[in-house]
Amino acid sequence: MQVKVAKSAGFCFGVKRAVETVYEEAEQAEGAVYTYGPIIHNETVVKDLEKKGVRVIEENTLLEDSIQNGTVIIRSHGVGKDVYERLEALNCRIVDATCPFVKKIHRIVRRESEAGKQVVIIGNASHPEVEGICGWCVTPAIVVSNIEEAENINVSVEKPLSIVSQTTFNYKKFQELVEIISKKGYNINVVNTICNATNERQAEARQIAGEVDAMLVIGGKHSSNTQKLYEICRSECKNTYYIQTLVDLDMNQLQSIGSIGITAGASTPNNIIEEVYTHVREF
Repeated sequence: MQVKVAKSAGFCFGVKRAVETVYEEAEQAEGAVYTYGPIIHNETVVKDLEKKGVRVIEENTLLEDSIQNGTVIIRSHGVGKDVYERLEALNCRIVDATCPFVKKIHRIVRRESEAGKQVVIIGNASHPEVEGICGWCVTPAIVVSNIEEAENINVSVEKPLSIVSQTTFNYKKFQELVEIISKKGYNINVVNTICNATNERQAEARQIAGEVDAMLVIGGKHSSNTQKLYEICRSECKNTYYIQTLVDLDMNQLQSIGSIGITAGASTPNNIIEEVYTHVREF
């Protein structure tokens, strides 16, 4: 069986940096180590860190005195300004592993909202990255994820708009939504903040899916970027399957398949990708 693995599959720069930071802190830090929310959307990695004593603080919950004086790691998704303030009030040691590309968006929306512009974030409102971006706007941001929400934006045409995007958003969909908003006659400043790694990953996944008989997309079930990869691959190849690990793979579905493509989300460790690749290749 022919198997083609996407070169861009697996950890992106920001996720790799964040995960390595947690493992280092687990070994070196004095006292308890926490991550604000799961460090990545991958249960295998989170469970391994739990074995090393790293505890997860559930995001959007009240921070408790029990974490006082502990080490709290901010994951690559980033958090709002208020979270830093609450952690500082508890005298926590803060280790900031926010992806630099996400940090850049924080600076943009703070600057633009302070200048009196209406910030529009194209992305998933419930995603932690988007929640964090909203937390750096001095006035409430508008979050748009689909055509209906873009069409329903109702802001005075006299107020300029500043549009940014969640780093892992589908680029074609971003362009489509920006075009809809642009037709409303606003004075718009658009900053494409979709990560280059995301663009490359999505483009490569689309290309491979169009060339094979079946496509495997590997990633955590809560991973937004993996879900988008699945949607892209599914549009090119009807035999597209979303799995978290090798355990989820039903080889019966691949009985009459001649060629298989494999890609993976930004929070998928290389060892999981290699395990799936080895198993499929030997099938």
